Amino acid sequence: MTEKSLLDRIETLRAAAPAQLPPHPAVAQWRAPTEADIDGIHAVSAAADAVDHPNWLTAREEIADTFDLPHIDHARDTRVAVDAEGTIIAFGSAFLHPARVGALAVNLGGAVHPSWRRQGIGTALLAWQRARGLEQLAEAAAEVTGEWTADLKTYAEEGNLDARAVAERAGFAPERWFTTMERDMRLPVPIVAARVDPGDAARGVVTVVPYTRDRDDDVRLARNDAFRDHWGSQPSQPATWAKFVGGPFFRADLSRLALDGDGAVVGFCLASVNEDDWVTMGASSAYIELIGVVRAHRGRRVAPAVITGTLAAIAAAGPERAVLDVDTASPTGANTLYEGLDFHATERSVALVERV
Repeated sequence: MTEKSLLDRIETLRAAAPAQLPPHPAVAQWRAPTEADIDGIHAVSAAADAVDHPNWLTAREEIADTFDLPHIDHARDTRVAVDAEGTIIAFGSAFLHPARVGALAVNLGGAVHPSWRRQGIGTALLAWQRARGLEQLAEAAAEVTGEWTADLKTYAEEGNLDARAVAERAGFAPERWFTTMERDMRLPVPIVAARVDPGDAARGVVTVVPYTRDRDDDVRLARNDAFRDHWGSQPSQPATWAKFVGGPFFRADLSRLALDGDGAVVGFCLASVNEDDWVTMGASSAYIELIGVVRAHRGRRVAPAVITGTLAAIAAAGPERAVLDVDTASPTGANTLYEGLDFHATERSVALVERV
């Protein structure tokens, strides 16, 4: 599809999308949130999490961070539903990824409090989110050069049939599945070394070292290279990356980097710990957020070397489980790698996409 025809299609879809949220008997007011609403939004999220994915919770800090990021304008990008007592009972957002390279992507996220479900609130919110997402795509199109694509995306747990049905009725189709995997940290951690490449001095010997904050941007750039061929991935931006590695849950002491002979970052395994998840999971745990190897160093066992480095650090620190999520159709065969390191699948989620 040409740039002009894609923009024309976005405009056509926009024209047919609802610009305003409709009146609803359970909703006294639809409005944009402010920072004063962070706790109210988090309360809805926590209640929904307990039903939709009880093994992990959305952290309050994760919601608060969105009010600080420069590419998010909650006045335009988010709506909350408020009941007659002034309590937030649902929220929905449309966040356009700030990257403008080759693809424009809008993530639609939110939740309806379980006590208020099956009354059409989620359907109305998703229609508004989709309309706002199309508006964002149209506005951002002027900033993109060359060939580009555009899509709207939302996620649901496999067992959340209501959310999946609402999305599919709105025109979203299941496109990709993701599996949560856990490892019992009582199992011994193998020692794995990356393969030496004596015939290439630039590749040389790879060493695994602890994460240090002076490498923050080097790791961000390595992450962007490693994920260039991953489904739905876009370049991580400095502001969002700084929120991640500077946040309260990131654990540099558990994270590991793979360095080549010149000290360049060629692989990484980054971990976080949120103790609030321990109660719902029934065990202490560390979550492996990101694993990646730059493409020039794939096929050298860098991934298992850096992962086992992190697993050894987790084992020494004491959490009972290591947890990660994996794209079931990963181009690197990641799920097979994790199974070989004693991870087992627990639950699945699905990405539902509208390709513009």
